[in-house]
Amino acid sequence: MKKTTDAGRSSQTPVRVGTYVAAFQGELGAFSHAAARKLLGEDVGVLPCPHFDGVFQALRSGQSTHAVLPIENTLHGSVHENYDHLLEYELPIIGETSIRISHQLIAMPGMRFGDVRRVYSHPVALNQCLSFFQRYSKIEKTPFYDTAGSVKMLRDEHPVGAAAIASEAAAAIYGGIILKRNIEDDRKNFTRFFLLGSKQTKVLRSATQWKTSLVFSTPNVPGALFKAMACFALRDVNLTKLESRPLRGRPWEYLFYLDLSGHIEEPRVLKALANLGEITSFLRVLGSYQPTQ
Repeated sequence: MKKTTDAGRSSQTPVRVGTYVAAFQGELGAFSHAAARKLLGEDVGVLPCPHFDGVFQALRSGQSTHAVLPIENTLHGSVHENYDHLLEYELPIIGETSIRISHQLIAMPGMRFGDVRRVYSHPVALNQCLSFFQRYSKIEKTPFYDTAGSVKMLRDEHPVGAAAIASEAAAAIYGGIILKRNIEDDRKNFTRFFLLGSKQTKVLRSATQWKTSLVFSTPNVPGALFKAMACFALRDVNLTKLESRPLRGRPWEYLFYLDLSGHIEEPRVLKALANLGEITSFLRVLGSYQPTQ
């Protein structure tokens, strides 16, 4: 089988259709592509990128108007690389949505299920279909860089006895056929996506109440995190997520990523953040946004 390099996996030329151009990691038909369409409309232009850092770079350089990043999966957990990039690139979060992850077994026309000997997909997708592979133990799991990219590879390279796991949209885009539907282990499998934009970008869509994300660090002293949480509890600010990440260059010290209900300009949130700023060694608001349903 011909080897596909990173440079050949994704086009760096935006596919312009609508007013917006959304950069995302993966190929056309990836779940991030579906999230971009949900957040910015069916006619959104797209810029597929091979790697997550390329998505941030595309937005910062002006190649795209927005960036769409997976940040958390209900089964796999957080996408830690993107939390680190949020801090590094300082691009604001302006929206959020979630996508149900439904995995299809896809092959090129003419392939029968009985002929499948190897299945390509992203490692996370493969691990979310373990019951399928236990049932069909003669089929080999083969990690690939992207779900939709694995279907594109089938179309371009025609490996013998190969199929892929990806979305129904990927099958349609690359001319594949679905051999088996919904082979994921858990039907309640959702991925949460952030929408990033420039400070001037505003997206007007139907949405729910505001949320705010931020990151902070505390001195390594007893009760520091307790005092940080009290800043919100005393003002009835609801926290929806708290997660720690290692602080680079400072072993055994941590950054805390936090999501709360409310907008940064709400008086109770403003007061909580002012108090938090007094007792933390680092504080940055990553954005206030409205989740799109």
